[in-house]
Amino acid sequence: MLLAPDDPSNRELVARVHPADWVNPVPQQQYDLVVIGAGTAGLVTAAGAAGLGAKVALIERHWMGGDCLNFGCVPSKAILRSSRVAAEIKAAGEFGIAVPDGVTTDFAQVMERMRRLRAGISVHDSAERFRSLGVDVFLGQARFVDGGQAIEVGDQQLRFKKAAICTGARAAFPDIPGFVKPTVAFFSEKGRPFSEKKATDNSTVPGILTNETLFNLTELPRRLAVIGGGPIGCEMAQCFARLGSHVTIYENSERVLAKDDPDASSIVMAAFRREGIDVRTNTRIEFVQKDASATNIASRHGANERSDAFDAVLVATGRAPNVEGLELEVAGIAYDIQGVTVDDRLRTTNPRVFAAGDICSRYKFTHAADFLARIVIQNALFWGRAKASQLIIPWCTYTSPEVAHVGLLPSHAKAQGIAIDTFTQPLDTVDRAILDGETEGFVKVHVRQGTDQIVGATIVASHAGEMISEVTLAMRNGIGLRGFASTIHPYPTQADALRKIGDQYNKTRLTPWTKRALKFLISLGR
Repeated sequence: MLLAPDDPSNRELVARVHPADWVNPVPQQQYDLVVIGAGTAGLVTAAGAAGLGAKVALIERHWMGGDCLNFGCVPSKAILRSSRVAAEIKAAGEFGIAVPDGVTTDFAQVMERMRRLRAGISVHDSAERFRSLGVDVFLGQARFVDGGQAIEVGDQQLRFKKAAICTGARAAFPDIPGFVKPTVAFFSEKGRPFSEKKATDNSTVPGILTNETLFNLTELPRRLAVIGGGPIGCEMAQCFARLGSHVTIYENSERVLAKDDPDASSIVMAAFRREGIDVRTNTRIEFVQKDASATNIASRHGANERSDAFDAVLVATGRAPNVEGLELEVAGIAYDIQGVTVDDRLRTTNPRVFAAGDICSRYKFTHAADFLARIVIQNALFWGRAKASQLIIPWCTYTSPEVAHVGLLPSHAKAQGIAIDTFTQPLDTVDRAILDGETEGFVKVHVRQGTDQIVGATIVASHAGEMISEVTLAMRNGIGLRGFASTIHPYPTQADALRKIGDQYNKTRLTPWTKRALKFLISLGR
């Protein structure tokens, strides 16, 4: 997992997140908290604990900032922005704007912009910044030793009162003939320098990509296959299609975004097909074979078989926890293919060791890792009793339109025996959406039956990720749909759809008896 190309932006990034001249500090006699992994969960845990006066050590074997900075949220949203600009220019004629020469995409410049912005953001996650916060930063492979009483980095031992495992996850490879699961990168026994086993690592072979290598590209693949129709697969499929690739999505299930509202999935698939993306659902890949000129994918849809050639294949079929090399067994820490086992207070099976982030949570989002880390700080250092189950965690897939969700889906409510009422506001009746030419979407809110208590919501809109926070805030603070109806929203905004949802609920309160009573009261005022 080496960054490419070797340009000033990438050199600036690496100099911050894994400095070549970094010298690990002399360990203190005992730390209040040792944090393994410097992704979002680890960084928040380490910075928060140090800010409260704890003696903290932070260990990272690869690059500080983790997936979010280096291979995830930051680079993906940078190139998504470029692709949206391209799509807007292509649609300019619908708004009376002529673009005589059409759209010319310079993919190399798109990626250079991403690398430059990523390098600039990296200062916040840098080893030097965390040292300045009072955190002892160690670069190297961490492993539990001495019956779990200490953590070893190279030839140094760090003793701790409490520890937190925040090592995150990586791209999972599907069990498909022709794919060889990639090996895991490790440091040398002394913790320096970084080395990597490459012999059977598909992610380092041109043509087979994961999120860890996708952003190394400098040339646009003419033909791109995306295996997996989840959030990462969908975002990157649409992004690369808009930048000029011929994109095909392979998805086992009957729809993309299978964990979201079915109506939302339908809208996204329709948008994809209008943009020329070949969406192949209910399709199983039989095998993958790479030759000198292309990567060939043989697939089956029902009784139909076909073979297609691609210049690149993006594997986006889920995440695998980073548990290798930690010697968790030494510390009596249980784990499985889903990650480290934790209870509701994020304690592992070793009461002195906690975990946060993708290594232990089904919510594999940066914002979820952030708030799980806050629970670890409270519970590990202050005998707190905060629970992960009390968090209300929204998520958003940044396709066009975006799909944002929080709380329960109707299928979840049914499984839990919760009766619900659902209120839906289509965007084609929201003035701002009409004026923006963005009428494809909806706001859908679920409440406990007979009440205005919100239990879940899905929003499909151009900026659904911004709108869902209003619903999350309401759920977190016990504000029901009546609160939306009585809250003045600026006109015209697409968020006014939430106020309209509140009005829909209020209309249900006008029962025949209520109407007769109101009519009587009005008559008294004449």
